[in-house]
Amino acid sequence: MTRPAKTTDTTTATRGWVSFVGSGPGDPGLMTVRAVELLREAEVIVTEAPEHIDLVRTLIGVSDGGPVIVDGGFGEDGQPLTHAARAKVVVKHGKKHRVVRLMTGDPFLYASGPEEAQACAKAGVGFDIVPGISSVSAVPAYAGIPLTTKDHREVAVVTCGSSKIDWTQYADDRTLVLLSGVGSIGETAAALVAAGRSADTPVAMTRVGTTTEQSTVISTLANIAADARAARIAPPAITVIGRVVNLRETLSWFETKPLFGWRVLVPRTKEQAGSLSRRVREYGAVPEEVPTISVEPPRNPLQMDKAVRGLVEGRYEWIAFTSVNAVRAVREKFEEYGLDARAFSGLKIAAVGDKTAEAIAAWGLRADLVPSGEQSAAGLLADWPPYDNVLDPINRVFLPRADIATENLVAGLIDLGWECDDVTAYRTVRATPPPAETRDAIKSGKFDAVVFTSSSTVRNLVGIAGKPHPSTIIAVIGPATAKTAEEHGLRVDVLAPQPDVELLVDALADFGASRRLDLLEAGEPVTKPSERKPTARRKVRAK
Repeated sequence: MTRPAKTTDTTTATRGWVSFVGSGPGDPGLMTVRAVELLREAEVIVTEAPEHIDLVRTLIGVSDGGPVIVDGGFGEDGQPLTHAARAKVVVKHGKKHRVVRLMTGDPFLYASGPEEAQACAKAGVGFDIVPGISSVSAVPAYAGIPLTTKDHREVAVVTCGSSKIDWTQYADDRTLVLLSGVGSIGETAAALVAAGRSADTPVAMTRVGTTTEQSTVISTLANIAADARAARIAPPAITVIGRVVNLRETLSWFETKPLFGWRVLVPRTKEQAGSLSRRVREYGAVPEEVPTISVEPPRNPLQMDKAVRGLVEGRYEWIAFTSVNAVRAVREKFEEYGLDARAFSGLKIAAVGDKTAEAIAAWGLRADLVPSGEQSAAGLLADWPPYDNVLDPINRVFLPRADIATENLVAGLIDLGWECDDVTAYRTVRATPPPAETRDAIKSGKFDAVVFTSSSTVRNLVGIAGKPHPSTIIAVIGPATAKTAEEHGLRVDVLAPQPDVELLVDALADFGASRRLDLLEAGEPVTKPSERKPTARRKVRAK
């Protein structure tokens, strides 16, 4: 009998498996769908760069029972691992586990992916490749610089390392992309000019591209060394040389976002911060969520139990929801009793605004009354019909609300002839104070803006963390929140046109865009509020 020949076929059935996954250039949003799927399924994640740990937390979270994270870029002594040492780490874990080898950019483009994959093949460990977006193309794109156009079709990518490069072969007008070229840019520029390139050839150097810390210096071969030093450009950075750099003047889109690089404080309940933070990121800002409120059940549930029974028995003509939390509280009580939306048959439903109406619709119900004007308790009262003892068989309203809600709505409904069961459906509890570093940042002006979505977020943030610095832009969701902010000594800069978190962030972005334009027209550099001394600020009320 002949012994089967030894093979390095990567389809060999073994328990372990390695997926070489490109993490892209830095922006988590540029990760591929397949990459995120593999990260969620991995037993071990071998990282390449320190920032990969935060990237993994952002995409999949890190919890007990989750994947083991192994540093595959640096040894225990803090020194970078050699290619051979990295391969050993990957193979060791790949023999027994489902491994994701996370690599910056693309695993097979200017990376150690080929060498590590060869080591897996030699060891009989199966592997696959998930390409990533390379910084070679992504960073210039985020800087507003296309590498090719109809007039410029050739690109050369050069890795500037210790080896000597013959720059005479790049003396033509091809677009050049330089990697690892920050430290030697002076010598590189001089060599290109000596080889025949014009000293006026445009040059762009972009550091930490695709992140909200991205910054770009535009210069020429004659001046780039001095300009890069003046701007304190440090690795990682991508350098583009050629006439395509001139297109940045009209194509810059990332660094010109209205809130680019702003650090925005989002004091919200943890469950509700997500949509607001996503909107803030869309405008180029970095949201930092600080829970100020925890939504809890009422201390005594008997009143709520009685009201829900009354609703089922037909005790009410109306139910008025004044928040998404109120909808959630009633829905949870219904589920506790095994009820569903059919129990609302014959009951009229009012919602304080569009977001609350959407939460009602998600339950399979439709709001009969939503304010036509201001979306608030006052707006609801303005449209609420007075009680008619002929047309209305029942004169009672069920009002499930927070424990700290104001009495204006109840008083207004009583004036219209209705009787109200004002029931505590949930409690808003002050959260624990944030870390000392965050509290210091709030009080010392290291945040560029803070977004308040209710009066309670104002009271609770000031209570647990202190008052924001005068240089911080204050944005509020409505007049009641603005009043509370002013009562706490805060100057309101931005007021949303309607009580809607997306419109609130849009209004803050409009403020940022207007501020940026004012600075440019004044011939001043575009800076963030945290970088400037406090000055008189005009109040902006979005239209």
